Amino acid sequence: MSLLNNKSVVTEFILLGLSSSRELQLFLFCIFSVFYGAAVMGNILIILTVITDSRLHSPMYFLLSNLSFIDICQATFATPKMIADFLSEHKTITFKGCMSQIFFLHVFGGSEMVLLVAMAYDRYIAICKPLHYMTIMSRRTCTVLVGVSWATGILHSASHLVFTIDLPFCGPNKVDNFFCDLPLVIKLACLDTYVFEILVLTNSGLLSLICFLLLLISYTIILATVHRQASGGTSRALSTLSAHITVVVLFFGPLIFIYIWPFESFTIDKFISVFFTVFTPLLNPMIYTLRNKDVKEAMKKLRNQHVGSKEAF
Repeated sequence: MSLLNNKSVVTEFILLGLSSSRELQLFLFCIFSVFYGAAVMGNILIILTVITDSRLHSPMYFLLSNLSFIDICQATFATPKMIADFLSEHKTITFKGCMSQIFFLHVFGGSEMVLLVAMAYDRYIAICKPLHYMTIMSRRTCTVLVGVSWATGILHSASHLVFTIDLPFCGPNKVDNFFCDLPLVIKLACLDTYVFEILVLTNSGLLSLICFLLLLISYTIILATVHRQASGGTSRALSTLSAHITVVVLFFGPLIFIYIWPFESFTIDKFISVFFTVFTPLLNPMIYTLRNKDVKEAMKKLRNQHVGSKEAF
C-alpha cells in the first residue's frame, strides 16, 4: 500500500507503435498521412456544407455537423503523433501527454456515443412523430442534446483519469500501441491492477451498453414504423436510416472488441485502435455523402460557388 503514497518515478512512456520495421514505417507514414488528411478535410467539408447551405439548417444536419467535429477531434488526438513517430527512432510521450491522450480519447468516444443516440432520437421523432418534429426538435433541444453528449464524455473520461493519474508507475514504461491506451497503461502500474481493470471495463462497458440498447430500441421502432408506412418518402427515409445505422455499427463494432477482448491479448487492439482513430472518422463523411442526396447536392453547390468565385478573379 505504501506504493500508493509514493509519486510516480516514470516521467515518460515509450510507444512501441505499429511496427519495428523501418521500411514498413515509411510506408505507413505515407498511407496514414493521406488517410488523416482525408478524414479531417472530409469532416470539415461536411461542417462547411451544413453551415453555408440553408436547406441543411435542420436538426438532423446540426447534429451531423457536430458528429463531424467530434470525428475531427477523434482523428487528431493521437494520429498526428503516430505519423510523426513513423519518422522517429525514439517514440516517447511524457507522463502528462499520456494522461492527456487517455482523457481526450474517452471524452471524444463518450461524446460520440451519446451524440449517436441523439441522432437516433432525432430520426425517431422525424419518422414516428412528424407533425411534432419541429416543435420537439427545436434549436434549444438540439443544443441541449449536444451539450449533454459533451458533458457525458467529460464525466466519463474524468472518472477514468481520477484513479489512473495517481497510480504508481515505478518501472515498466513500454506501451504496446501507438498511443496511450488506458488498459495498456494500467498494466504498467506497480501494483495489482485487477480491480482497476474491472473498473475500466465496468465504466466504459456500462456507458456503451446503455447507448447501444437505446440505439437498438430506437432503430427497431423506426424500422417497424417505416415498414408500416406506404408512402413515397419511405425509400428516402430508409436511405437516411441506412447511413445512420452503418455509422453506429462501425463505431460500436470496434468499441465492443476494445473493452471485451481480454486484457492479456493486445495483438488485435492495434488494428482496432487504428480503425477507431483513423478509419471511422474517414468513413463517416463518406457514408453520409454517398447515402444522402441533400448533402451531395449541397456539396456540388458549394463546389460550384467556389469554382465560380475563382473564375471571377
